Amino acid sequence: MRNTFIQIGERKIGQGYPPFVVAEIGINHEGDAAKAKHMIEDAHSAGAECVKFQCHVVDDEMVPIAKDIIPSHTTESIWDIMARCALNERQERELKAYTEKLGMIYLSTPFSRAAADRLASMGVLAYKIGSGECNNYPLVEHIASFRKPVILSTGMNDIKSIGKSVEILRKHKVPFALMHCVSMYPTPYDKVRLGALDDLKKNFPDAVIGLSDHSLGGYTALAAVALGASILEKHFTSDKAWPGPDIAISLDPKELGDLVKGSRAIYRAVGGTKEILKEEQPVIDFAYACVVTTKDIKMGDVFNAGNLWVKRPGTGEIKAAEYNSVLDRTASRNIKKDVQLKHSDII
Repeated sequence: MRNTFIQIGERKIGQGYPPFVVAEIGINHEGDAAKAKHMIEDAHSAGAECVKFQCHVVDDEMVPIAKDIIPSHTTESIWDIMARCALNERQERELKAYTEKLGMIYLSTPFSRAAADRLASMGVLAYKIGSGECNNYPLVEHIASFRKPVILSTGMNDIKSIGKSVEILRKHKVPFALMHCVSMYPTPYDKVRLGALDDLKKNFPDAVIGLSDHSLGGYTALAAVALGASILEKHFTSDKAWPGPDIAISLDPKELGDLVKGSRAIYRAVGGTKEILKEEQPVIDFAYACVVTTKDIKMGDVFNAGNLWVKRPGTGEIKAAEYNSVLDRTASRNIKKDVQLKHSDII
């Protein structure tokens, strides 16, 4: 078993620890800090340990030509979306404090150098780097210089480009996790490619592996746990009727709760070998069949299919699996009908 882990605050994350579920609030608050606080509360009630936001300092993140770039899943330019949804530093500090008051971990994705510096001044415990910044090596270098754990999403990147960021993180001795991700909103199930988790494990054995998922529902995230994912990230909203570019691919509180419970159940269920557990003995006692007499038998009679068969319960000495080995043997004593055969009954 891989024993790689990262630690964010008191929480160890990796193989040998329960899955770490990240409720990505992102920009679903639409710039409304009250809505953001509402989502923090709902994520906490659903059992999530962590909420994640996005830190946008628009002027440091983009140049004005971005006003002409409209993402495929929205009708607004990327500039307008981020300008509307960006929280200021005071709001982010308040949300971080509220998150931590509830005993949760606050994460945020910086999309620029200024945003990374802001988060550093806020004392974040770790950094999440988005897929779009996976090959933004100057920004990765800047974030790595803070020497905090990094969770790096890898959508739109192949092993070679991911490797360059990993080299930077290793150089700075930064504990890191790699998140398989597909940057399609929503991601069709046949494009999720959970097999990529194994690619990441094989190519980066010192990384914690996770899934940042944009498909609908929690199905693929749950499947990822069985394949060794230690971190699950899903967009989250308190209400799917709210407006917002990422609402359509977000889990609601019930779905998030199901993901948290389901991921922990699957984590506990994986592994092991095919052997009989001692805890199965009470069921064995009634479910197994044993060799029994079907007629009265006299000492010296030969056991055959006419006077022996197999019946429950499984408390007898000779189990059904040994039935054939008893046939054509001789009875050592008189035995009544419907009696479980003992080894001492056989000559």
